[in-house]
Amino acid sequence: MSGHSKWATIKHKKGAADKARGKLFAKLIRQIEVAAREGGGDVDANPTLRTMYDKARSASVPMDTIHRAIKRGTGELEGVHYESVSYEGYAPCGVAVYIEALTDNRNRTGADVRSTFTRNGGSTAEPGAVSWQFHRKGVIVLPKTIDEDDLMLVALENGAEDLTDQGDTWQLTSAPQDLNQLRTALDDAGIAYDSADLMMMPSTTVALESEGDARKVLKLIDSLEDLDDVQNVYANFDIPDKVLETVEA
Repeated sequence: MSGHSKWATIKHKKGAADKARGKLFAKLIRQIEVAAREGGGDVDANPTLRTMYDKARSASVPMDTIHRAIKRGTGELEGVHYESVSYEGYAPCGVAVYIEALTDNRNRTGADVRSTFTRNGGSTAEPGAVSWQFHRKGVIVLPKTIDEDDLMLVALENGAEDLTDQGDTWQLTSAPQDLNQLRTALDDAGIAYDSADLMMMPSTTVALESEGDARKVLKLIDSLEDLDDVQNVYANFDIPDKVLETVEA
């Protein structure tokens, strides 16, 4: 697992992926609306919507709020039209950064992203400059208490490409189109997991060996994630466990 994935997992466990529950709800609701608009409002027939739906439920978003978001996405209820946009750039130490946003105003979002890079010692890049270093994957994180053999038996028959030991968790990866099948198989087998999502995984990583470098990069990542329109931030840094533990403390 890349250092960024470890950092995201730590924040997920602490409930600190967003500064406030209201901001997290707003991001999830926006993702549900866009997924419903692009693939229809049937959760069972729209894998992306199913992923967003499950994320919202795990975050305790009320069911009526989720259903209204789906209806806004399908046009049954009036709502703001959001469009998907991505940004690319470099953090300190040459770390590649790929950002996914949903916005109703490209100019505002672009300006916010650029100023955040500048304030934190990074720089934006042209489209395609860093995206080639990332590949979209289905990623499921599971508690280490699950038996490896039991997990392998279900995973390998249902689209898993790899199972890796991440210390206190397991990580399953799959092709994007196989995430829903894999997640359903785990549910049917009664195997609990911490998270299941589509992510951009880096093909190469940049090692951040010092606490100072790690803090500079993580400050930029956190600042980008705090922007209202930004949904996901991916980066190809790799922080050694000892350094990450110091930063986490």
